Amino acid sequence: MKAGNKTGILVFTLLGLSEDPELQPLIFGLFLSMYVVTVLGNLLIILIISFDSHLHTPMYFFLSNLSLVDICFSTTIVPNMLVSIQTENKATSYMNCLTQVYFSMFFPILDTLLLTTMAYDRYMAICQPLHYMVIMNPRLCGLLVFITWFIGVMTSLLHISLMMHLNFCRDLEIPHFFCEVTQILKLACSDTFLNSILLYFMTGVLGVFPLLGILFSYSRITSAIRKMSSLQGRQKAFATCGSHLSVVSLFYATGIGVYFTSSMTHSSQEVSVASVMYTVVTPMLNPFIYSLRNKDVKGALGRLLSRAVSCL
Repeated sequence: MKAGNKTGILVFTLLGLSEDPELQPLIFGLFLSMYVVTVLGNLLIILIISFDSHLHTPMYFFLSNLSLVDICFSTTIVPNMLVSIQTENKATSYMNCLTQVYFSMFFPILDTLLLTTMAYDRYMAICQPLHYMVIMNPRLCGLLVFITWFIGVMTSLLHISLMMHLNFCRDLEIPHFFCEVTQILKLACSDTFLNSILLYFMTGVLGVFPLLGILFSYSRITSAIRKMSSLQGRQKAFATCGSHLSVVSLFYATGIGVYFTSSMTHSSQEVSVASVMYTVVTPMLNPFIYSLRNKDVKGALGRLLSRAVSCL
């Protein structure tokens, strides 16, 4: 293919998780099930928080945004994969691939920043309880969410603007189940130095620094909890932080797992399988973590079900 050809002429081929025809129905059923569970679970969390006044607090406001982001992240990747399996058409256009690259970068950035914001919220609630409601007011909460979305939009646009200047002149087969930015850069025949520098820089700024902020917040939270004289107070504080800490651990563990898998193996299939964890499994598990480990959410779910039954 001639260098510089783009848009309508340029077509990428997504090889998927496996090229074995016998495995395609199994992969289709598994991913469809996980996607349905992800959407329904996160929609339920949003519904519970919206309709129960007991959950109209900063923590659950951020949680509802996190659930929305998880739905959007899965929707960016899974439906396209399911259509590809069903139609047996692995080809995707240049613009479709760039769009998927944009959103597959955008939503993980939002995840990282929202989890950091939630850690700050827990820090204020436990370490500064007397000033919590004054500081974490609706205006500040809305501003924090706006900032996370703004950073996500601008960072992803910067990556895409650089990628749009790349030329592709080799076999455009992507050994992945979605258009992942590092895989696209490997196919470019023009210089990708700036793209790689930006990618590593933003990974550090938007990955490492938020994690350090979360760890710092929880170090202060742990110290504050240890100073509490009331056993009941300690248990309540641990309960409010447990769900968030579990989600943070799952998100970063899967992300780090994908990073080490890609750096330690030359098998693209192993990298693709590892990517399933943070793109599909993590968004699916988050609603269960918050519903099963959180008494407030379980109580709100019970009230919502009772209200629904009484309306029948």
